[in-house]
Amino acid sequence: MNLTSCPRLRSFSPPIREVNTMAECTVLESLLEMGFNKNRAEKALAYTGNQGIERAMDWLMEHENDPDIDEPYVPPPENVLGSESSPLPDSMDPIEGSIAEEGEGTVQPKRPLTEEEKREQVKRLEELMRIKQQERAEREKKEEIEREKQRRRQGQELLQIKQKLQDEEMKKLADERRREKMEEKLAKQRVREKIERDKAERAKKFGGGGTPSSSPADVVPVSAPASQGPPPAKREYDECRIQIRLLDGSVMTSTFKAKEQLAAVRVYVQMNQTSGIDDFNLMTTFPRKLFTEEDMEKPLQELGLVPSAVLIVAKK
Repeated sequence: MNLTSCPRLRSFSPPIREVNTMAECTVLESLLEMGFNKNRAEKALAYTGNQGIERAMDWLMEHENDPDIDEPYVPPPENVLGSESSPLPDSMDPIEGSIAEEGEGTVQPKRPLTEEEKREQVKRLEELMRIKQQERAEREKKEEIEREKQRRRQGQELLQIKQKLQDEEMKKLADERRREKMEEKLAKQRVREKIERDKAERAKKFGGGGTPSSSPADVVPVSAPASQGPPPAKREYDECRIQIRLLDGSVMTSTFKAKEQLAAVRVYVQMNQTSGIDDFNLMTTFPRKLFTEEDMEKPLQELGLVPSAVLIVAKK
């Protein structure tokens, strides 16, 4: 209902606006006395529809961190009270109660507060604001504690997962290393047993004494004259005598089976040398030849080291 369009009530329009303005000014003054600046107070009253100082305070505490909180409030043109095109709200209907009776002709304004009432109201509102701020601070503190607990739980879970992965990896590496050591130990044990058997066979063959000055392998058969028939077949040697020169200049001599692999010679050197170098090469000087890893799997007979040969230990 447009107040200015009613002939009976056109004369009462200024007092109604005056009463509403006085109520707004009372709340605004209370907010200003509590320490809020004018822009914030005006925004709080505008956005809460001037529904009381408690609603205004709630709005101020909820929006105190807004970036535009301190900018002046600019009301929309279509909602300005008192314009020709703006209807009055239902609460200001002149027939319902804004005007006392038709014959009076004036609206009774709200009695202004005394200084003591203002101070009491400000004191009460400050206490209410303090309680609300305290409640808000406690709520934020609880939320921060919950966030910190959640962060710690997540950190502990991540640490547990990481520790579990590390334990599994270490266990895997330990098992692999243990298996490698066991295989290496078994291989050395087999070589050691073979060497002991070879020594026992040689001792039994040569009467349990030391190595004779001349072994059957060193005896060269005498060829029969050509007139006596064809030459005898080439002798097949079952053993070979290997002399090994170490890095420190010392010499080791041992006898191996002709069909043993060159790797047996390398293992023999690793077990009997005193230099502590396990990674080395074996080579011959005449003819000069450096044995490779593939040669280590070949028998001594195939490598031309039978019946005797001299090997030199060289650094890799």
